[in-house]
Amino acid sequence: MSSATLGRPHGVITRGTTGINRLRRSDRWLVHNPLVRRALNDTVDPLVVDLGYGARPHTTFELADRLTAVRRDRRVVGLEIDPARVAETRHGVSFARGGFELSGLRPVLVRAFNVLRQYPEESVGPAWARMQAGLAPGGLILDGTCDELGRRCAWVLLDAKGPLSLTLAWDPFDVDKPSDLAERLPKALIHRNVPGEPVHALLTAADRAWATAAPYGSFGPRARWRASLDILRAQGLPVQHQRHRRRDNILTVGWSAVAPRVTN
Repeated sequence: MSSATLGRPHGVITRGTTGINRLRRSDRWLVHNPLVRRALNDTVDPLVVDLGYGARPHTTFELADRLTAVRRDRRVVGLEIDPARVAETRHGVSFARGGFELSGLRPVLVRAFNVLRQYPEESVGPAWARMQAGLAPGGLILDGTCDELGRRCAWVLLDAKGPLSLTLAWDPFDVDKPSDLAERLPKALIHRNVPGEPVHALLTAADRAWATAAPYGSFGPRARWRASLDILRAQGLPVQHQRHRRRDNILTVGWSAVAPRVTN
């Protein structure tokens, strides 16, 4: 289905700031995440959409390059709602105008980084639903936010049924404590970082574990964070294990641990 058939793209034009290597932490996580790898490897057409890449498509090309480690035949399409930002096809990556309707494409993976951050909270659910409706069978969505240099990042992984997990990732040498990531929480959670909400409880527990693991600081912030993760798991928090050591400090939990409380 063409974008002309679909009509006007769903969404609004946002600021569009971008930067080289800004999304490297989420890219590294994607390449190693077992759900993402399975989704890409189990499909005949490994189509990936980078939604809202901004004023320059640097990060779209970087995503395409990094995903070759999973599928060399991956297809990457960058979508921008602003027609002035639609780039020319090059380096095996194509571009088109589109929004949350995904321009009629049926991708197995959608990355939407720093897009919903600029929308009101009530827009998250409808935007997620619109993207979910366009996924190929077994497809996944990454809805994330990061700072201007990509040192502090957070994202939600979703499938067609709903959100699966929340991940926080940061430069080990740029953060004093885990709750410093609060300002970069995805739009679905950033306004829920208040007492009584699960995401606030998670960040509070992470700060306490970080403080408890202070003796490991002499071995560096990565070693201290690994000790912090052990403490969190011992407390019963659903912290997902990493299959290998990472250069980033990472905290991934199941969505049930942070899902916003329903309010009337």
